[in-house]
Order: sequence, then C-alpha cells, then structure tokens
Amino acid sequence: MEIKSINAFLSYYERTRQATTKVIQVIPHDKIDWSYMPGKFTIGDLVRHMAAIERWVFAEVAQGNKPAYKGCGKELADGYNNTVAYFNQMTEQSVQIFKSIKDEDLTKHVKTLDGKDIELGNFLRALFLHEIHHRGALCIYLNLLNVETPPIIGLKEEQVKLLSK
Repeated sequence: MEIKSINAFLSYYERTRQATTKVIQVIPHDKIDWSYMPGKFTIGDLVRHMAAIERWVFAEVAQGNKPAYKGCGKELADGYNNTVAYFNQMTEQSVQIFKSIKDEDLTKHVKTLDGKDIELGNFLRALFLHEIHHRGALCIYLNLLNVETPPIIGLKEEQVKLLSK
C-alpha cells in the first residue's frame, strides 16, 4: 500500500482502528493487568502501547519532531476504563495531527527511530503494521483466557468454510 493521499490514509486508519476497538471492547475488565508470563506486556500494556506509539512516535515524527515515547505502563492509565480513555485520547490527538498533513508532505523525508531516511508516507504505513501486529497479540492473549474475539474482516473461519462449499 502506497500512501499518496492523507484522506486515503485517514480512511484506512479509521477502518484499522475500528477493528482494533472491537477487540478492545471484549477485554474482560478484570483481566486488564493479565499477562501470559511475568515480565511480558499485560493486556493493558498492549492497548496503551498501541496508543502511545501512535501518538508519541508516528504523530510526532509526522510533525517533524523527535519521538517522545515514554513507555506503556500503568502510570499512563490504570484499570480498564482509564486505559480505554487513554487509548481514545491518544487516537483523537493523533488524528488531529494526521489531518494537518498535506498530500505533498507525504513525499517529504523523515528519520525513522533507527535513523533511516524514509518518505513520510512509507513511515506512516508502518503505523498499520504496528497496530495489526499488536492487535494480533491481543487476540492471542484473549484466546488464552477463553475470550472469543470478534472477526476482523467480517467473517470467522467457520463461516468462510461454509460459504466456500
């Protein structure tokens, strides 16, 4: 996917975010601090991480600033409701920043975290890869807890099999 239009980016962003939000909505509130083993991200960490990286890395770099990511711990938001509020707040801030980008800005070069020179549009494409990666991890966490996750693309595998006959 090549990003040549900020409106196309925002449209894809919205669909990606809706899928992630559906997964976040099925998190059992009492499992927000659960992790499959000590020292690994908790469910809340995953949610906060997606939000914080988007806002404090992708949105900052898009504005020409250095990344300002400080982590994803409970100090940002504790508990299910506060974590979801933080996620939504970071989304709103990021969208406002992304809306300020002009189409011609997408071809300007920015520095990645590891110092590589890349077009802004290609850098922003990595935002989707990052979110989808962590949304997948979140789904695995929830499956380990026997929580059914919503279909991401619209149908569950069983439905696809039935329709494929």
